[in-house]
Amino acid sequence: MKGRVLVVAGIDTGIGKTVATGHLARSFAESGVQVITQKIAQTGCEGVSEDISVHRELMGIALQDADLDGTTCPYVFRYPASPHLAAGMEGTTIDLLKIRRATFMLQKHHELVLLEGVGGLLVPLNDELLFADYVRDAGYGLVLVTSPRLGSINHTLLSLEACVSRGIRVVGVIYNRFGQADATMADDTRRVISERLRRYGFDSAPMLDLDANGLAPGSASLLNF
Repeated sequence: MKGRVLVVAGIDTGIGKTVATGHLARSFAESGVQVITQKIAQTGCEGVSEDISVHRELMGIALQDADLDGTTCPYVFRYPASPHLAAGMEGTTIDLLKIRRATFMLQKHHELVLLEGVGGLLVPLNDELLFADYVRDAGYGLVLVTSPRLGSINHTLLSLEACVSRGIRVVGVIYNRFGQADATMADDTRRVISERLRRYGFDSAPMLDLDANGLAPGSASLLNF
């Protein structure tokens, strides 16, 4: 039986997608789900994807064979930029079928694949396709990572509208409270985003709080996908 795929995307770069993906994977594993993470592309490093390494550390497991042979991150580029540019700097173009085939291989051996994006939803993977379009075409559900920092409301609502316009189903939002400074702004931002989820039709999508202790026990079980 082929496993399911759930995308973990962020409202921007540096929002905490990688940490959120690792903690979410751990939560699924603790609930008995055979889960593995994947990164659609990694820039700014060489060898094994740095983000995949963080996932494994947070999951409490060693690097897997699928990490070492590149299945969990088919494209790793040295230049720290958008994937389309980083690929071009190395004289190549991202082949989306290569990524899809890698995901399928992981689905054959796991109940769930958590696919972490890169940057925000509208990051170009190549000159033809944005990351959000890839998610739409594959028919994957999506967990959106946001935070209380200034500007998050705008970026979050734009991301939700991008999902609505493409028919991408948002199954949850991870609210990354790690390092928050202003509790009043954090609580209000959470309230606004929660209300907008309902207005956009994502009534069943829970907001999961992520802090220095990780996600609350059982968080993964709240996601209906």
